[in-house]
Amino acid sequence: MKAQRLAIIADTHVPQRARQLPAQVWEAVEAADVVVHAGDWVDVALLDEIETRARRLIAVYGNNDGPEFRARLPEVARAIVGGIRMAVIHETGAATGREARCARMFPDDDVLVFGHSHIPWDTIAPTGLRLLNPGSPTDRRRQPHCTYLTAVAVDGRLEDVVLHRLPPRST
Repeated sequence: MKAQRLAIIADTHVPQRARQLPAQVWEAVEAADVVVHAGDWVDVALLDEIETRARRLIAVYGNNDGPEFRARLPEVARAIVGGIRMAVIHETGAATGREARCARMFPDDDVLVFGHSHIPWDTIAPTGLRLLNPGSPTDRRRQPHCTYLTAVAVDGRLEDVVLHRLPPRST
């Protein structure tokens, strides 16, 4: 099975938090076989552009995404990527108890990508479900950096998961 390169992003909030995605994120999108976006796009023009530039897009809407997004994207997306059963959702609730709660909600999935908090997250539930939050490439909130993830899916395994820290934006 051919390895699948992933670019994993969420909480882009364009144009509210940034006029556009950082160039480094666009490079990751264009290099990826699969782009995963866990919601809070805000502007449908960004969805259109990523759909144009990505080879494959797996995406959901977030709580800040209006009717146009909800007409085009699901609340929960599922796909097989490199033999991995992947689920994507925007919100998972409070950090406390997240692994157990998500393991109950996603018993048939190997990886769950989520957003909402803007806080990078990489843990494994007792059931083996891996939970990933890429943070936000445009709004670091209380984090030291804006971030996104890349990974490789191959033969049912997720490898080379890297959290990329973006340089501060010039204002």
